[in-house]
Amino acid sequence: MPSVFVQGRPVDSYPPLAPEARRGSVRRITEVGEEVLHKPCRDVTEFGPDLAALIDDMFLTMYIADGAGLAANQVGVDLRVFVYDCPDDDGVRHVGHIVNPVLEPLDATRRRLLDDGEGCLSVPGAVMDVPRPDRAVVRGYDKAGEPLVIEGTGYFARCLAHEADHCDGRVYLDRLSKRERKDALGQMTDRREAVFARRSANVAALNA
Repeated sequence: MPSVFVQGRPVDSYPPLAPEARRGSVRRITEVGEEVLHKPCRDVTEFGPDLAALIDDMFLTMYIADGAGLAANQVGVDLRVFVYDCPDDDGVRHVGHIVNPVLEPLDATRRRLLDDGEGCLSVPGAVMDVPRPDRAVVRGYDKAGEPLVIEGTGYFARCLAHEADHCDGRVYLDRLSKRERKDALGQMTDRREAVFARRSANVAALNA
């Protein structure tokens, strides 16, 4: 099996950072509690240079924050878009973006729930076990408006479901009990400063 899939298609080789990141600028990442994270995002209706520039910025911002995925509302933009650079459980790397994503419902006979650790760049420092299906299928479009279908398993399926949730105005804390949510927010309080220090160091290294 190929070791890298870009926009769902196998490629022979790929750089450590997606080329989009070299064109991008770092944006501030929104945090849990900000309104833009807690309401459904608007559909993208214009496919053009502004959308392409947003995706470039999202890739770079994701890498600076050491993330595996990032939705547009996590950089304060109320649009249904996310980017990803994420391995699956077999070590295969998946890189790409998807516009107006829709997570397909899966037949219960074709999935199983995995309870595994999950974090979020908008809940800096917190990691909690969240049940997610071991398979995900997302339909949408690329930045040129061409139809796109992305399928994932294992950790990559978790990433796709997590980012699709963001586009629907949900953060993973919404899938936790009250006690678990309190625990996650406590982790965020304790670790937020260290997370931001790492992000600042990554920015400094990029500009060195």
